[in-house]
Amino acid sequence: MPDVVIPVLDEAAALPIVLGAMPAGYRPIVVDNGSTDDSGDVAGALGATVVTEPRRGFGAACWAGLCAADPDDDVVCFIDGDASLDPAHLPLVAAPVLHGDADLVLGARRPTRRSAWPVHARVANLVLASEVRRRTGAPLRDLGPMRAARCSPLRALGITDRRSGWPLEMVVRALDAGWRVREVDVAYAPRTGRSKVTGTVRGTVRAVWDMGRVLR
Repeated sequence: MPDVVIPVLDEAAALPIVLGAMPAGYRPIVVDNGSTDDSGDVAGALGATVVTEPRRGFGAACWAGLCAADPDDDVVCFIDGDASLDPAHLPLVAAPVLHGDADLVLGARRPTRRSAWPVHARVANLVLASEVRRRTGAPLRDLGPMRAARCSPLRALGITDRRSGWPLEMVVRALDAGWRVREVDVAYAPRTGRSKVTGTVRGTVRAVWDMGRVLR
């Protein structure tokens, strides 16, 4: 069954929720990306494999987790560690890959409350998804962080961004390589704790800059 990469930065409050909802057979790999709380200790106490990645950056944490995943288990998933996404939906995202119907599956976020997705972050996502549609023809609506792919091909895809451009570069490179990319709807709830990236205007601007660099 799949490994699940969970990049975290000060998510000690949310990790019990995320890890407690992990589906049976899905093995969490928590990547501590320089937390100043006890995120790593909390994750380890709850049975997760803990990887430390001192180089700051969402992509750096995701890459470290991908490298720690077992390629023999074939499929690897990704999910944020802030409890905004429900791990119970991971089998829905992984199923098309496991069944050979897709090479990369993205969880298209559907907010459960207006506060779950700040306007500035939603607008930025819409603009970037629209640009991907324009450039590739792929009918994608979201560039969400819950996703699944086969481990070894994903490692070989050549993703170089180690910051906030990682999610977009994965999609663009997959499409350029002829991968079958699909979306499935997943619920998106307000996060637990303080947002470090898209929940803030500054974080969103930084993410858009990184993703714009990928597109350029």
